[in-house]
Amino acid sequence: MALTPEQALVKRIRASHGPESIVPAVLKTDDRVIARVTDGIYRQPGSALRELISNAYDADATRVIIKTDAPRFERISVEDDGHGMEPEALAHLLLHIGGSAKRNELGSSLGVTAADDPTRSPGGRRLIGKIGIGLFSVSQLTHTFQIITKVKGDDHRTVATVALRQYADEDIVPDQDGEKKFESGKVNIWREKAADTEIHGTTIILTSIRPQARDTLRSRDIWSAIDQNESQSDAEEQSIIDPPRFHIGRVDESGDLLKETAGELSALPWKKGDPPDEAFAKLAQSVWEEAEHSTPNPQLDRIFDYYLRMVWQLSLAVPLPYVDGHLFDMDLNGWAEAFTLSNQPKGSATKLDAGGAPLRKKAGLEDPVGSIGKFEVFFDDLQLARPVKFRGLPATNNALKHPLVFIGKCREEFKKVPRALSGGPLAFEAYLFWTPKVAPVEHQGSLVRIHGSSGTLFDSTFMRYQVSEQTRLRQITCEIFVSEGLDSALNIDRESFNHAHPHSVYLTKWLHSALRQLASAQKRLASEVRGQTRDESKGVAVSTIQSVASKIWSQEADDPGAHPPAIELSTTGRKTEATGEAYVYSRAAIVPERPRGAQTAKTKARNAILEEKLKAIAQVLASFGLLDSVPKRKQEKLLKAIYEILDAPGE
Repeated sequence: MALTPEQALVKRIRASHGPESIVPAVLKTDDRVIARVTDGIYRQPGSALRELISNAYDADATRVIIKTDAPRFERISVEDDGHGMEPEALAHLLLHIGGSAKRNELGSSLGVTAADDPTRSPGGRRLIGKIGIGLFSVSQLTHTFQIITKVKGDDHRTVATVALRQYADEDIVPDQDGEKKFESGKVNIWREKAADTEIHGTTIILTSIRPQARDTLRSRDIWSAIDQNESQSDAEEQSIIDPPRFHIGRVDESGDLLKETAGELSALPWKKGDPPDEAFAKLAQSVWEEAEHSTPNPQLDRIFDYYLRMVWQLSLAVPLPYVDGHLFDMDLNGWAEAFTLSNQPKGSATKLDAGGAPLRKKAGLEDPVGSIGKFEVFFDDLQLARPVKFRGLPATNNALKHPLVFIGKCREEFKKVPRALSGGPLAFEAYLFWTPKVAPVEHQGSLVRIHGSSGTLFDSTFMRYQVSEQTRLRQITCEIFVSEGLDSALNIDRESFNHAHPHSVYLTKWLHSALRQLASAQKRLASEVRGQTRDESKGVAVSTIQSVASKIWSQEADDPGAHPPAIELSTTGRKTEATGEAYVYSRAAIVPERPRGAQTAKTKARNAILEEKLKAIAQVLASFGLLDSVPKRKQEKLLKAIYEILDAPGE
């Protein structure tokens, strides 16, 4: 019987014994649409690394090590200790892009799925990958890469060098069977002797990084703007462009020489020599310290360069423990109130006595991440963890000082809808964490995890929630842990959902109901606090200026008991432990220096009123989120202009 092209390739690979006996092959795709993966269907360079980590996870890896030559980014390697690939599995991967062996009967014979369940890895993990294009996400980074893979017990490793090509309609040609295929690239494959037969795993080595990807990884847009601004000879033409507070450094135009910024090659929140887990904890802590001591509402794109933001986003995306512990494993007694969410259309949240035991036990929660076994990801100097914090958050001026935790879990069978249309059952658990201030602002929203993994970031629209409660939505972090279903609603890049899919429709309605229940409970509790403090505030005179700012803040916050953050002008412009949530500015940067000499009582009173008006205007701007929309230096510039307008003499 004649061998199939795939069987013939396997035979040639097994007969190979070193680089001198290279086996040439041609990449083939099973579908014209899938062929476009070689154009890069993923949106960011970090997406490619996320997919490679997911592949390692599906191969039952316990450790993934990513190394770069940052900030040059000429080379990236991703190494895992997973099962590795037999020549049969590698051949199938190369000849069937988009024809994954996962989740079907072929997976078991190729060693990529469990024998009794094609939706699980050989070690029992729920698979993240689905259609077999994850490896080729590297086209976002490079068109040439190398695969080195080995299975336990094999005395040879298999090496493949891949050169991808761009997609074009005219490149679709019939193969020998008459089926139209797209040649996605060329591959050279060989087998070489391995010293240790017990070693197993896969390493992906990326070289010749694409110029556009390299520029993105180097944060070239930021540094180019700074370089151009600094080159302006006229100081008046220079803009206020601050470099990221933390960055890995920058290179010159040639990409060879490192350039200093403020006298340093890099600015990192950890020290050289810190253990990887401590280094990452310091990275996460730097954002929360920004909220406590500098910027009330920190944004990652102002604190970090692209590399550090990418690390942060990868930490959110893959199945990892939380940097400070999982919310479900916490006892909320003394620092938060808990509620259970109703799954009924017009249901309401019910108070949960969450003290004395972890939330997981009190509410009967599971979250599948806890059952995946050991899985660690190291990225250069860091050991990644989910950078979501629940305890020890910054103090605020809100009426409610402590967080509120809303817990939900649901299973929908879609019994009235044919399985072919519904996609089968949908099961998930979720929390909605309300706190007066969410940091960083990128964590304001909902994030969906399928079997512990997510290709999306926090969705600040909460799946297009239409109710006008923007201030409250900025106070909520939500994670939804899907244990069954929804993966069929993921778009091909795993970074968005098909909103028309029945699972997406159901989950959207559930989340919107949960938000309504949260809002009702939070308003009720805030009203109770307001009632308790009303008598205490009687007789306290509030100026007309202050009352206007307070009124706008409480309206925008939809919280009658809330007060706007204080605006302080100090000699240093820095926060102290006593300033709390206040916006603190340098007085010299905003208030013009007054002529020396004694001032009359009338002048002093006028200047004091000017400052009160300025502070009230700043509070109104903060109420609408306008103050936080610009960096601190521009905030000071804005407030200085407002002060000068207020101080200008009338006719």
